[in-house]
Amino acid sequence: MHTLSVSSLNEQIKATLESSFTRVFVEGELSRITFHNSGHIYFALKDSSSSLSGVMFRGNASKLKFNLEEGMKVVVDGAITLYKPRGTYQINCFNIEPSGQGALALAYEQLKQKLFSQGYFDIDIKKQIPKFPSKIALITSASGAALQDMLRVANSRYRVLEIDVYDVLVQGDMASHLISNAIIVADAKNYDFIVIGRGGGSLEDLWAFNEEVVADAIFRASTPIISAVGHEIDYLISDEVADLRAPTPSAAMQMSLPDTNELLLNLDSISSQLTHLVSQKLLNLRSEISHLFELFEGHSIDKKLEQKLQEIKVLKDSFSHSIDMKINISQNQLDNLKSMLKSKHPNLKNKKGFAQISKNSKVIDISSLELQDEFEVQSDEVFISAKVLKKGKI
Repeated sequence: MHTLSVSSLNEQIKATLESSFTRVFVEGELSRITFHNSGHIYFALKDSSSSLSGVMFRGNASKLKFNLEEGMKVVVDGAITLYKPRGTYQINCFNIEPSGQGALALAYEQLKQKLFSQGYFDIDIKKQIPKFPSKIALITSASGAALQDMLRVANSRYRVLEIDVYDVLVQGDMASHLISNAIIVADAKNYDFIVIGRGGGSLEDLWAFNEEVVADAIFRASTPIISAVGHEIDYLISDEVADLRAPTPSAAMQMSLPDTNELLLNLDSISSQLTHLVSQKLLNLRSEISHLFELFEGHSIDKKLEQKLQEIKVLKDSFSHSIDMKINISQNQLDNLKSMLKSKHPNLKNKKGFAQISKNSKVIDISSLELQDEFEVQSDEVFISAKVLKKGKI
């Protein structure tokens, strides 16, 4: 019997295994996952009754689009190898795909959940896109049709705009890092907003805009950012993190830039409305000023003085009239009294029955005569000497 050494036997087994199982696809659940500092990933692949060790070396591990998680059901694409020092075999993984769905779809959902939990998608932190920008940045491929579409729309809508283009790769392994670096550089230059975008393509073509490094650059930027990637049906991580999502690159320009022609029409309309409002306001002000002027005139010192002077004039005229009336009345009364006096005064009355009494050539009152006194009675025409024979009171 030929005796083999352990090393010799393991060598023969290794040769047999590795020549027989150069490419196998194995489905199972991931277990005991270890991410080594070297970049290699070690794990076990198991089902209900068996387990298989697996390794994915750094070169292949760096290409994984999703994160390996404990209990995840996957399909491993690899080759069977034998680790001769221990005499154990394992599967050397070239690629791992999640069972039942694509790796990119799973990676998208994993990153989306992670960023959502960290607040990257919060509506409250979204920045407003300025209505009348003066300077913007476009981060895209300088040779792509998306750039020409955006420039064409911008030129037709808003010619006063200054546009800087940052030429980057928009697909491939390096694209996400170039895009994120361009965002960081543009963010430091005080643009009104930044557009990142490209035209349509497969999920793989658009994947750079689903990378976490791009999401971080968008989230940390102080400049408002518009994500305009692919077609309307394409939803990417950059769309969720950005301040505004545009369904296409050209739509980004239509959504963010004012239309000059529409502005001019609006200005004409506003001008007409303003003219009408100003005219109406002036008319109202004139009416109000006229009313206030009338009130002022009615309450002014000059007006009040004029009213007082008018009152004084009326009072004066009334006083003069009253005085005249009083004088007339008094004059009439005086005239009447004079008439009465004239009619009753002894010297002015009719002489019939009246005569002047004198004694010793002096005019006396009749009551001063005593019995036997001699006196004279004299009228205008007759002189009589008399003697008191009887005296009494009437």
